[in-house]
Amino acid sequence: MQLTQSSVGRKIIMAVTGIVLVGFVCVHLLGNSSMFVGADAINAYAQKLHSLGPFVWVFRLVMLVAFALHIAFGIQLTLENKAATPEANVQVKRLKTGFGAETMIVSGLVLLAFVIYHLLHFTVRVTNPEIYVPLGGDGMVDVYFMVVNGFKSVLPVIIYLAGMLFLFLHVSHGFQSLFQTLGLSNDKSLPVTGTVSKLVGFVLLLGYIAIPLSIVFGYIKL
Repeated sequence: MQLTQSSVGRKIIMAVTGIVLVGFVCVHLLGNSSMFVGADAINAYAQKLHSLGPFVWVFRLVMLVAFALHIAFGIQLTLENKAATPEANVQVKRLKTGFGAETMIVSGLVLLAFVIYHLLHFTVRVTNPEIYVPLGGDGMVDVYFMVVNGFKSVLPVIIYLAGMLFLFLHVSHGFQSLFQTLGLSNDKSLPVTGTVSKLVGFVLLLGYIAIPLSIVFGYIKL
């Protein structure tokens, strides 16, 4: 398929915003992993973020713009590819690209829904208001208490496990795709970038599901 200049531009923006988002997901996981150290560690991490004030909101705005661009251009490119792909070649295309590639738009939209739920659950404090306990007098909450109690119910755990499975699907192909888009991959290096992409997705999957599962099985507790 002949790519237009606008399509190439959208692919590059998708790759750049993808790098930003993957970087954020990795850093976020590192911060969340302080749950394994204990209440003081995760609350100190949250307090440090809280103390940054306006910088945190600027960072959140940048992430929101990156996320919005990634979703919007992803949908546009998917519609363009679908319109330009002859129906007779659909099965061949699926055999070549694999399940992760074919479900990118689905996994992306599921992740959008998951992020909204995650914000309502732990940031906006809508879904489970009973899990928030003040910590100090500056608007902070006890993050350790919040997370442990946030995963006491079965439904949030299931939602998070499902969300992370879709994150694995999305990253395992998307990380490889950004190498190709930026011209950092060729036929020889494609298997390597494919393996690295799956490894990154798998590490993120294990890292994120480890927290709710550790709470479910009593490793992390109050």
